[in-house]
Amino acid sequence: MEAAGLGLTRIIVSAVLGGVLGLFIYLYTTLFLQPRRLQSKLRRQGIRGPPPSFLFGNIAEMKKIQLHAHSTAAKDHDSIAHDWPFTLFSYIHQWRNQYGPIFTYSTGNVQLLCITDPEMVKYISLCTSLSLGRPSFASKDRRPLFGEGILSSNGSVWAYQKKIIAPELYMDKVKGMVNSMVDSTTIVLRTWENSVDNEEGVADIRVDEDLRRVSADIISRACFGSSYSQGKDIFLKLRTLQKIMSKGFSYTGVPGWRHLPNKNNREIWRLEKEINMMILKVVNERIGAQHGEKDLLQMILEAAKSSSSHNGKPSMDINSDKFIVDNCKNIYFAGNETTAVTASWALVLLATHPDWQARARAEVLEICKGRLPDADMLRRMKTLAMVIQETLRLYPVVAFVARETFQDMKFRDLSVPRNSVIWIPHYYKNNL
Repeated sequence: MEAAGLGLTRIIVSAVLGGVLGLFIYLYTTLFLQPRRLQSKLRRQGIRGPPPSFLFGNIAEMKKIQLHAHSTAAKDHDSIAHDWPFTLFSYIHQWRNQYGPIFTYSTGNVQLLCITDPEMVKYISLCTSLSLGRPSFASKDRRPLFGEGILSSNGSVWAYQKKIIAPELYMDKVKGMVNSMVDSTTIVLRTWENSVDNEEGVADIRVDEDLRRVSADIISRACFGSSYSQGKDIFLKLRTLQKIMSKGFSYTGVPGWRHLPNKNNREIWRLEKEINMMILKVVNERIGAQHGEKDLLQMILEAAKSSSSHNGKPSMDINSDKFIVDNCKNIYFAGNETTAVTASWALVLLATHPDWQARARAEVLEICKGRLPDADMLRRMKTLAMVIQETLRLYPVVAFVARETFQDMKFRDLSVPRNSVIWIPHYYKNNL
Protein backbone atom coordinates (compact mmCIF):
# COMPACT_ATOMS: atom_id res chain seq x y z
CA MET A 1 0.00 0.00 0.00
CA GLU A 2 2.83 2.37 0.95
CA ALA A 3 4.65 1.52 -2.27
CA ALA A 4 1.53 2.33 -4.30
CA GLY A 5 1.12 5.64 -2.46
CA LEU A 6 4.77 6.48 -3.03
CA GLY A 7 4.42 5.67 -6.72
CA LEU A 8 1.36 7.91 -7.00
CA THR A 9 3.25 10.73 -5.28
CA ARG A 10 6.12 10.36 -7.73
CA ILE A 11 3.71 10.48 -10.66
CA ILE A 12 2.06 13.66 -9.33
CA VAL A 13 5.43 15.31 -8.65
CA SER A 14 6.68 14.33 -12.10
CA ALA A 15 3.53 15.71 -13.72
CA VAL A 16 3.85 18.99 -11.82
CA LEU A 17 7.54 19.31 -12.68
CA GLY A 18 6.76 18.48 -16.31
CA GLY A 19 4.04 21.14 -16.37
CA VAL A 20 6.35 23.72 -14.80
CA LEU A 21 9.10 22.86 -17.27
CA GLY A 22 6.68 23.06 -20.20
CA LEU A 23 5.40 26.44 -18.98
CA PHE A 24 8.97 27.69 -18.59
CA ILE A 25 9.87 26.59 -22.13
CA TYR A 26 6.71 28.21 -23.51
CA LEU A 27 7.36 31.50 -21.71
CA TYR A 28 11.04 31.48 -22.66
CA THR A 29 10.16 30.88 -26.32
CA THR A 30 7.32 33.42 -26.41
CA LEU A 31 8.84 36.20 -24.32
CA PHE A 32 12.51 35.90 -25.23
CA LEU A 33 13.45 33.54 -28.06
CA GLN A 34 10.88 34.53 -30.71
CA PRO A 35 11.40 38.31 -30.31
CA ARG A 36 15.17 37.86 -30.48
CA ARG A 37 14.90 35.76 -33.64
CA LEU A 38 12.77 38.44 -35.32
CA GLN A 39 15.21 41.16 -34.28
CA SER A 40 18.13 39.11 -35.59
CA LYS A 41 16.53 38.53 -39.02
CA LEU A 42 15.75 42.22 -39.43
CA ARG A 43 19.14 43.31 -38.09
CA ARG A 44 20.88 41.27 -40.79
CA GLN A 45 19.11 43.54 -43.32
CA GLY A 46 20.48 46.64 -41.62
CA ILE A 47 17.27 47.45 -39.71
CA ARG A 48 17.98 48.73 -36.23
CA GLY A 49 16.05 50.18 -33.31
CA PRO A 50 16.23 51.00 -29.60
CA PRO A 51 17.24 48.02 -27.43
CA PRO A 52 14.17 46.61 -25.61
CA SER A 53 13.95 45.54 -21.98
CA PHE A 54 12.52 42.19 -20.89
CA LEU A 55 8.69 41.98 -20.69
CA PHE A 56 8.02 45.71 -21.22
CA GLY A 57 10.10 46.32 -24.35
CA ASN A 58 10.55 50.05 -25.03
CA ILE A 59 7.47 51.25 -23.11
CA ALA A 60 9.48 53.07 -20.42
CA GLU A 61 11.58 54.90 -23.02
CA MET A 62 8.47 55.79 -25.04
CA LYS A 63 6.85 57.37 -21.99
CA LYS A 64 10.01 59.30 -21.15
CA ILE A 65 10.28 60.75 -24.68
CA GLN A 66 6.58 61.64 -24.74
CA LEU A 67 6.74 63.35 -21.35
CA HIS A 68 9.59 65.55 -22.57
CA ALA A 69 7.72 66.36 -25.80
CA HIS A 70 4.55 67.30 -23.88
CA SER A 71 6.43 69.66 -21.58
CA THR A 72 8.08 71.34 -24.59
CA ALA A 73 4.77 71.60 -26.46
CA ALA A 74 3.11 73.26 -23.45
CA LYS A 75 5.69 76.07 -23.57
CA ASP A 76 5.42 76.56 -27.34
CA HIS A 77 1.64 76.12 -27.48
CA ASP A 78 -0.12 77.41 -30.57
CA SER A 79 -3.86 77.66 -31.21
CA ILE A 80 -3.78 74.80 -33.72
CA ALA A 81 -0.83 72.77 -34.98
CA HIS A 82 -0.85 70.18 -37.74
CA ASP A 83 2.33 68.46 -36.50
CA TRP A 84 0.46 66.75 -33.65
CA PRO A 85 2.25 63.38 -34.18
CA PHE A 86 5.52 64.96 -33.06
CA THR A 87 3.90 65.54 -29.65
CA LEU A 88 1.59 62.54 -29.31
CA PHE A 89 4.03 60.04 -30.86
CA SER A 90 7.32 61.87 -30.40
CA TYR A 91 9.24 58.60 -29.96
CA ILE A 92 8.44 57.69 -33.58
CA HIS A 93 9.91 60.98 -34.79
CA GLN A 94 13.02 60.64 -32.61
CA TRP A 95 13.74 57.03 -33.57
CA ARG A 96 13.09 57.76 -37.24
CA ASN A 97 15.79 60.45 -37.15
CA GLN A 98 18.10 58.13 -35.22
CA TYR A 99 17.64 54.80 -37.03
CA GLY A 100 16.20 55.74 -40.44
CA PRO A 101 12.76 55.47 -42.10
CA ILE A 102 12.47 51.74 -41.27
CA PHE A 103 13.25 50.69 -37.70
CA THR A 104 12.09 48.34 -34.96
CA TYR A 105 10.85 48.83 -31.43
CA SER A 106 8.69 46.81 -29.08
CA THR A 107 5.74 47.12 -26.72
CA GLY A 108 5.89 44.24 -24.29
CA ASN A 109 7.08 41.19 -26.19
CA VAL A 110 5.55 42.40 -29.48
CA GLN A 111 8.16 43.47 -32.02
CA LEU A 112 7.01 46.31 -34.27
CA LEU A 113 8.55 47.00 -37.67
CA CYS A 114 7.83 50.70 -38.08
CA ILE A 115 7.83 51.84 -41.72
CA THR A 116 7.77 55.56 -42.53
CA ASP A 117 9.23 55.39 -46.04
CA PRO A 118 6.38 56.57 -48.34
CA GLU A 119 7.32 54.35 -51.29
CA MET A 120 7.54 51.24 -49.13
CA VAL A 121 4.25 52.13 -47.44
CA LYS A 122 2.59 52.50 -50.84
CA TYR A 123 3.96 49.14 -51.96
CA ILE A 124 2.69 47.38 -48.81
CA SER A 125 -0.70 49.08 -49.15
CA LEU A 126 -1.17 47.42 -52.54
CA CYS A 127 -0.71 43.93 -51.08
CA THR A 128 -3.99 41.97 -51.12
CA SER A 129 -2.67 38.65 -49.81
CA LEU A 130 -4.58 37.11 -46.91
CA SER A 131 -1.14 36.32 -45.47
CA LEU A 132 -0.97 39.99 -44.49
CA GLY A 133 -3.67 40.78 -41.94
CA ARG A 134 -4.56 42.46 -38.69
CA PRO A 135 -2.17 41.78 -35.80
CA SER A 136 -3.32 38.98 -33.53
CA PHE A 137 -2.08 40.79 -30.40
CA ALA A 138 -4.16 43.88 -31.24
CA SER A 139 -7.24 41.78 -32.00
CA LYS A 140 -6.94 40.18 -28.56
CA ASP A 141 -6.34 43.47 -26.74
CA ARG A 142 -9.28 45.18 -28.52
CA ARG A 143 -11.64 42.22 -28.38
CA PRO A 144 -14.05 43.93 -25.93
CA LEU A 145 -14.50 46.75 -28.47
CA PHE A 146 -14.47 44.89 -31.79
CA GLY A 147 -14.82 41.21 -30.95
CA GLU A 148 -14.09 39.15 -34.06
CA GLY A 149 -15.93 41.44 -36.45
CA ILE A 150 -14.76 42.71 -39.81
CA LEU A 151 -12.37 45.28 -38.28
CA SER A 152 -10.37 42.69 -36.33
CA SER A 153 -10.71 39.36 -38.15
CA ASN A 154 -8.39 37.80 -40.73
CA GLY A 155 -8.27 35.25 -43.51
CA SER A 156 -11.40 33.40 -44.56
CA VAL A 157 -13.43 34.82 -41.64
CA TRP A 158 -12.65 38.39 -42.75
CA ALA A 159 -13.34 37.55 -46.41
CA TYR A 160 -16.72 36.06 -45.49
CA GLN A 161 -17.73 39.10 -43.44
CA LYS A 162 -16.56 41.50 -46.15
CA LYS A 163 -18.67 39.62 -48.70
CA ILE A 164 -21.74 40.30 -46.55
CA ILE A 165 -21.12 43.88 -45.42
CA ALA A 166 -19.31 45.50 -48.36
CA PRO A 167 -22.26 45.41 -50.84
CA GLU A 168 -24.37 47.41 -48.36
CA LEU A 169 -21.77 50.20 -48.48
CA TYR A 170 -21.39 50.44 -52.26
CA MET A 171 -22.03 53.87 -53.75
CA ASP A 172 -25.47 53.01 -55.12
CA LYS A 173 -26.60 51.97 -51.63
CA VAL A 174 -25.02 55.05 -50.02
CA LYS A 175 -26.90 57.28 -52.48
CA GLY A 176 -30.12 55.78 -51.20
CA MET A 177 -29.19 56.87 -47.67
CA VAL A 178 -28.80 60.57 -48.55
CA ASN A 179 -32.38 61.48 -47.61
CA SER A 180 -31.91 59.92 -44.16
CA MET A 181 -28.65 61.84 -43.78
CA VAL A 182 -30.39 65.10 -44.70
CA ASP A 183 -33.25 64.44 -42.26
CA SER A 184 -30.88 63.73 -39.36
CA THR A 185 -28.64 66.69 -40.14
CA THR A 186 -31.57 69.09 -40.50
CA ILE A 187 -32.69 68.34 -36.94
CA VAL A 188 -29.25 69.27 -35.55
CA LEU A 189 -29.01 72.41 -37.70
CA ARG A 190 -32.38 73.59 -36.37
CA THR A 191 -31.18 73.21 -32.78
CA TRP A 192 -28.10 75.30 -33.64
CA GLU A 193 -30.27 77.96 -35.27
CA ASN A 194 -32.55 78.05 -32.23
CA SER A 195 -29.54 78.44 -29.93
CA VAL A 196 -28.26 81.37 -31.99
CA ASP A 197 -31.71 82.99 -32.06
CA ASN A 198 -32.13 82.60 -28.31
CA GLU A 199 -28.75 84.24 -27.70
CA GLU A 200 -29.60 87.17 -29.98
CA GLY A 201 -27.34 86.23 -32.88
CA VAL A 202 -24.22 84.84 -31.14
CA ALA A 203 -23.97 81.54 -29.25
CA ASP A 204 -21.30 79.12 -28.04
CA ILE A 205 -22.25 75.62 -29.22
CA ARG A 206 -20.46 72.38 -28.32
CA VAL A 207 -20.67 70.85 -31.79
CA ASP A 208 -18.56 67.70 -31.34
CA GLU A 209 -21.21 65.88 -29.30
CA ASP A 210 -23.91 67.02 -31.73
CA LEU A 211 -21.86 65.62 -34.62
CA ARG A 212 -21.51 62.30 -32.82
CA ARG A 213 -25.24 62.32 -32.25
CA VAL A 214 -26.11 63.04 -35.88
CA SER A 215 -23.65 60.45 -37.24
CA ALA A 216 -25.09 57.90 -34.82
CA ASP A 217 -28.60 58.77 -35.93
CA ILE A 218 -27.67 58.39 -39.61
CA ILE A 219 -26.08 54.98 -39.04
CA SER A 220 -29.04 53.77 -36.99
CA ARG A 221 -31.61 54.90 -39.53
CA ALA A 222 -29.79 53.84 -42.69
CA CYS A 223 -28.17 50.60 -41.57
CA PHE A 224 -30.27 49.36 -38.68
CA GLY A 225 -33.70 50.85 -39.28
CA SER A 226 -33.90 52.31 -35.76
CA SER A 227 -33.87 55.88 -34.51
CA TYR A 228 -31.03 57.31 -32.50
CA SER A 229 -33.16 57.29 -29.34
CA GLN A 230 -33.17 53.48 -29.42
CA GLY A 231 -29.43 53.19 -29.99
CA LYS A 232 -28.05 56.10 -27.98
CA ASP A 233 -27.20 53.97 -24.94
CA ILE A 234 -25.18 51.63 -27.16
CA PHE A 235 -23.24 54.56 -28.63
CA LEU A 236 -22.61 56.11 -25.22
CA LYS A 237 -21.38 52.85 -23.72
CA LEU A 238 -19.18 52.10 -26.73
CA ARG A 239 -17.60 55.53 -26.38
CA THR A 240 -17.08 54.99 -22.65
CA LEU A 241 -15.51 51.61 -23.40
CA GLN A 242 -13.21 53.23 -25.96
CA LYS A 243 -12.04 55.87 -23.46
CA ILE A 244 -11.32 53.29 -20.77
CA MET A 245 -9.44 51.00 -23.15
CA SER A 246 -7.33 53.90 -24.42
CA LYS A 247 -5.88 54.29 -20.90
CA GLY A 248 -4.09 50.97 -21.33
CA PHE A 249 -2.76 51.71 -24.84
CA SER A 250 0.83 52.00 -23.58
CA TYR A 251 0.69 48.44 -22.23
CA THR A 252 -0.50 46.86 -25.47
CA GLY A 253 1.50 43.68 -25.98
CA VAL A 254 2.53 43.24 -22.34
CA PRO A 255 1.86 39.54 -21.58
CA GLY A 256 -1.19 38.97 -19.38
CA TRP A 257 -1.98 42.67 -18.87
CA ARG A 258 -5.53 42.44 -20.21
CA HIS A 259 -6.29 39.54 -17.84
CA LEU A 260 -5.37 41.38 -14.62
CA PRO A 261 -8.49 42.07 -12.51
CA ASN A 262 -7.59 45.72 -11.93
CA LYS A 263 -10.17 48.52 -11.82
CA ASN A 264 -9.72 49.39 -15.50
CA ASN A 265 -10.13 45.82 -16.75
CA ARG A 266 -13.12 45.10 -14.51
CA GLU A 267 -14.88 48.15 -15.95
CA ILE A 268 -14.03 46.96 -19.49
CA TRP A 269 -15.49 43.51 -18.81
CA ARG A 270 -18.67 45.02 -17.33
CA LEU A 271 -19.23 47.37 -20.28
CA GLU A 272 -18.54 44.62 -22.81
CA LYS A 273 -21.21 42.43 -21.24
CA GLU A 274 -23.75 45.28 -21.10
CA ILE A 275 -23.13 46.32 -24.73
CA ASN A 276 -23.49 42.75 -25.97
CA MET A 277 -26.82 42.38 -24.15
CA MET A 278 -28.11 45.71 -25.50
CA ILE A 279 -27.26 44.80 -29.10
CA LEU A 280 -28.91 41.40 -28.76
CA LYS A 281 -32.01 43.15 -27.43
CA VAL A 282 -32.18 45.33 -30.58
CA VAL A 283 -31.62 42.23 -32.72
CA ASN A 284 -34.36 40.27 -30.96
CA GLU A 285 -36.78 43.17 -31.43
CA ARG A 286 -35.99 43.16 -35.15
CA ILE A 287 -36.55 39.41 -35.39
CA GLY A 288 -39.82 39.70 -33.47
CA ALA A 289 -41.05 42.55 -35.66
CA GLN A 290 -40.29 40.56 -38.84
CA HIS A 291 -38.76 43.63 -40.45
CA GLY A 292 -39.03 43.48 -44.23
CA GLU A 293 -36.39 46.03 -45.28
CA LYS A 294 -33.07 44.83 -46.67
CA ASP A 295 -30.84 47.01 -44.52
CA LEU A 296 -27.42 46.10 -43.13
CA LEU A 297 -28.75 44.54 -39.94
CA GLN A 298 -31.03 42.27 -41.95
CA MET A 299 -28.06 41.17 -44.07
CA ILE A 300 -26.05 40.37 -40.92
CA LEU A 301 -28.96 38.39 -39.47
CA GLU A 302 -29.34 36.38 -42.67
CA ALA A 303 -25.58 35.76 -42.79
CA ALA A 304 -25.59 34.55 -39.19
CA LYS A 305 -28.44 32.18 -40.03
CA SER A 306 -26.64 30.82 -43.08
CA SER A 307 -23.40 30.45 -41.12
CA SER A 308 -25.21 28.29 -38.59
CA SER A 309 -26.51 26.03 -41.36
CA HIS A 310 -23.10 25.92 -43.14
CA ASN A 311 -24.54 27.17 -46.41
CA GLY A 312 -21.95 28.84 -48.63
CA LYS A 313 -19.59 29.83 -45.85
CA PRO A 314 -15.96 28.93 -45.29
CA SER A 315 -15.10 26.03 -43.04
CA MET A 316 -15.12 27.72 -39.62
CA ASP A 317 -17.03 27.65 -36.37
CA ILE A 318 -19.24 30.74 -36.03
CA ASN A 319 -21.53 31.45 -33.10
CA SER A 320 -24.47 33.30 -34.63
CA ASP A 321 -25.08 35.62 -31.65
CA LYS A 322 -21.40 36.52 -31.44
CA PHE A 323 -21.23 37.05 -35.20
CA ILE A 324 -24.16 39.50 -35.02
CA VAL A 325 -22.96 41.35 -31.91
CA ASP A 326 -19.36 41.72 -33.08
CA ASN A 327 -20.25 43.10 -36.50
CA CYS A 328 -22.90 45.44 -35.10
CA LYS A 329 -20.29 46.83 -32.68
CA ASN A 330 -17.84 47.25 -35.55
CA ILE A 331 -20.33 49.20 -37.66
CA TYR A 332 -21.66 51.26 -34.77
CA PHE A 333 -18.19 52.26 -33.61
CA ALA A 334 -16.37 52.65 -36.92
CA GLY A 335 -19.09 54.58 -38.71
CA ASN A 336 -20.06 56.80 -35.80
CA GLU A 337 -16.67 57.75 -34.36
CA THR A 338 -14.74 58.22 -37.60
CA THR A 339 -17.43 60.31 -39.29
CA ALA A 340 -17.98 62.55 -36.26
CA VAL A 341 -14.26 63.15 -35.68
CA THR A 342 -13.62 63.99 -39.34
CA ALA A 343 -16.58 66.39 -39.42
CA SER A 344 -15.34 68.08 -36.22
CA TRP A 345 -11.86 68.65 -37.64
CA ALA A 346 -13.32 69.90 -40.93
CA LEU A 347 -15.25 72.57 -39.04
CA VAL A 348 -12.12 73.53 -37.08
CA LEU A 349 -10.10 73.91 -40.28
CA LEU A 350 -12.85 75.93 -41.97
CA ALA A 351 -13.02 78.21 -38.92
CA THR A 352 -9.27 78.85 -39.11
CA HIS A 353 -9.35 79.40 -42.88
CA PRO A 354 -12.18 81.90 -43.58
CA ASP A 355 -11.29 82.07 -47.29
CA TRP A 356 -11.96 78.35 -47.75
CA GLN A 357 -15.06 78.66 -45.61
CA ALA A 358 -16.37 81.35 -47.96
CA ARG A 359 -15.54 79.23 -51.03
CA ALA A 360 -17.30 76.17 -49.62
CA ARG A 361 -20.36 78.21 -48.62
CA ALA A 362 -20.57 79.85 -52.04
CA GLU A 363 -20.37 76.45 -53.73
CA VAL A 364 -23.17 75.01 -51.59
CA LEU A 365 -25.41 78.04 -52.21
CA GLU A 366 -24.76 77.90 -55.96
CA ILE A 367 -25.46 74.18 -56.32
CA CYS A 368 -28.35 73.79 -53.87
CA LYS A 369 -30.15 77.06 -54.75
CA GLY A 370 -32.10 77.00 -51.49
CA ARG A 371 -33.08 73.32 -51.77
CA LEU A 372 -31.99 70.44 -49.56
CA PRO A 373 -29.02 68.55 -51.05
CA ASP A 374 -29.37 65.23 -52.83
CA ALA A 375 -26.81 62.70 -54.08
CA ASP A 376 -26.30 64.48 -57.41
CA MET A 377 -25.69 67.84 -55.70
CA LEU A 378 -23.15 66.32 -53.32
CA ARG A 379 -21.27 64.78 -56.25
CA ARG A 380 -20.82 68.25 -57.78
CA MET A 381 -19.41 69.88 -54.63
CA LYS A 382 -15.71 69.81 -55.58
CA THR A 383 -14.54 72.41 -53.06
CA LEU A 384 -16.25 70.61 -50.20
CA ALA A 385 -14.65 67.35 -51.34
CA MET A 386 -11.20 69.01 -51.23
CA VAL A 387 -11.88 70.27 -47.70
CA ILE A 388 -12.78 66.75 -46.55
CA GLN A 389 -9.74 65.20 -48.25
CA GLU A 390 -7.40 67.76 -46.69
CA THR A 391 -8.98 67.14 -43.30
CA LEU A 392 -8.36 63.40 -43.64
CA ARG A 393 -4.76 64.07 -44.70
CA LEU A 394 -3.99 66.29 -41.72
CA TYR A 395 -6.14 64.45 -39.19
CA PRO A 396 -6.66 60.83 -40.29
CA VAL A 397 -9.29 58.81 -38.45
CA VAL A 398 -6.61 56.38 -37.22
CA ALA A 399 -3.04 57.25 -36.25
CA PHE A 400 -1.49 53.94 -37.34
CA VAL A 401 -2.14 51.10 -39.74
CA ALA A 402 -0.98 47.78 -38.30
CA ARG A 403 -0.52 44.53 -40.21
CA GLU A 404 0.93 41.14 -39.30
CA THR A 405 2.68 38.74 -41.66
CA PHE A 406 1.32 35.22 -41.24
CA GLN A 407 4.12 33.82 -43.39
CA ASP A 408 7.52 35.06 -44.62
CA MET A 409 6.89 37.89 -47.09
CA LYS A 410 9.00 40.12 -49.31
CA PHE A 411 8.24 43.76 -50.13
CA ARG A 412 10.74 44.92 -52.76
CA ASP A 413 14.14 44.40 -51.12
CA LEU A 414 12.69 44.05 -47.61
CA SER A 415 12.23 40.50 -46.31
CA VAL A 416 9.72 40.44 -43.46
CA PRO A 417 9.74 37.29 -41.29
CA ARG A 418 6.59 35.43 -40.31
CA ASN A 419 4.71 36.86 -37.28
CA SER A 420 6.22 40.33 -37.75
CA VAL A 421 3.96 43.30 -36.97
CA ILE A 422 4.25 46.11 -39.52
CA TRP A 423 3.46 49.50 -37.98
CA ILE A 424 2.71 52.38 -40.38
CA PRO A 425 2.13 55.90 -38.98
CA HIS A 426 -0.51 57.62 -41.12
CA TYR A 427 1.16 61.01 -40.77
CA TYR A 428 4.29 59.96 -42.64
CA LYS A 429 2.20 58.18 -45.26
CA ASN A 430 0.26 61.34 -46.11
CA ASN A 431 2.68 64.19 -45.39
CA LEU A 432 6.05 63.27 -46.90
